Amino acid sequence: MRPKSFFVNGGAGRVLCSIPAFEKYQEEHPDEDFLIICEGGTDFFKGHPTLYGKVYDHWHKNIFRDKLISTDVKTPEPYRVWEYYNQKCNLSQAFDIEINGKGVRELPKPTIKLSKDEQVNGKFIVAEVRQKTNKKKTVVFQPFGRGVQTAGNIITDSSGRSFEFKNVVSILKRLQKKYSVILMSEFGFDFEKEGLRDTVSFPAGQNVPLRGWAGIIKEADLFLGCDSVGQHIAYSVGTPVVAVMGSTFGVNVSYPDHEKVDVLDMGEGLRLYDPIRVCPDEESARVNDGIMAMNDKVEEVIMKSVDKMMNRYYTKPDMDIVLPESYGGPQGGCPTCPPDAPVSAPKQQGMGPIELEAASNGVKIPSLEPSKKGFSQNVKIN
Repeated sequence: MRPKSFFVNGGAGRVLCSIPAFEKYQEEHPDEDFLIICEGGTDFFKGHPTLYGKVYDHWHKNIFRDKLISTDVKTPEPYRVWEYYNQKCNLSQAFDIEINGKGVRELPKPTIKLSKDEQVNGKFIVAEVRQKTNKKKTVVFQPFGRGVQTAGNIITDSSGRSFEFKNVVSILKRLQKKYSVILMSEFGFDFEKEGLRDTVSFPAGQNVPLRGWAGIIKEADLFLGCDSVGQHIAYSVGTPVVAVMGSTFGVNVSYPDHEKVDVLDMGEGLRLYDPIRVCPDEESARVNDGIMAMNDKVEEVIMKSVDKMMNRYYTKPDMDIVLPESYGGPQGGCPTCPPDAPVSAPKQQGMGPIELEAASNGVKIPSLEPSKKGFSQNVKIN
């Protein structure tokens, strides 16, 4: 039997959600030299302990003549799975049905293996906004999905997945009363002009890549967002999630049964399923248009969920971060060294050269159930 080459297309969220299915395929076909061809980038496979050696970009030089010609080419499409478009499974499970054919089953979280640099940079970005705002609890807020577009100074999302801009500003102001905030967005705006008093961290301005965002989300205390890649990253790395759904179903695109995920459903009883990647459907697009518009009561429900999840899962950081100069830390010299001569290293059995060097410089090395019903029925959009 010929080995298979699986083509994975679409955005980063789809790529990330495909990982558990490929882990299962490898587990159940240990001797098959299968390939994974990514049309949307290989970022989330990087560092994977068993799959990365099988992963190629679709533009890899000579990939057809050197690899694909000897394989059966398959293109799994989860949106065309009956269980998916009938709200019987989530995106990862739909990939699993397409790739492994075992029906709906429980799957592990997607594996994201971050490098030390990616983890450390995440710590620095989170520590920076905490120190600038003097607020120790940090929320990453991703209000816009992949379908968002800008025209002049107007931001729209015809797919009905993104927060409305006026609600973005209002929720940022509400968040800033208690928390430091990192905005996960491809584009920013004039925060001061919109009346935001505290610093809003905007790493996209420094071209932080998606794997860098994984490091940030892992270090943050909570993720708040729409149906987009950020919530999948947060679920994968174990950060509590408040996910707000509009035109899409939480059971399809999120994790409503997981204890650290609170899905709030703006579209319940209102939306029509949009058969994206199956066929165009103008009626669902019109029905779902504007479904994410919120009034004050809805914003209050979101904030109550944020507070609930933060209070339940917040843990104090295991170490204090001293920022480097590039992140606004102390200039020049060693910020953790005493001003006079270095302290002699204590003689302790079992200390290696790294520990001895650290000790001689005074540096300590650390050892390395919410509601799932979403919005109550009495919260209505006026």
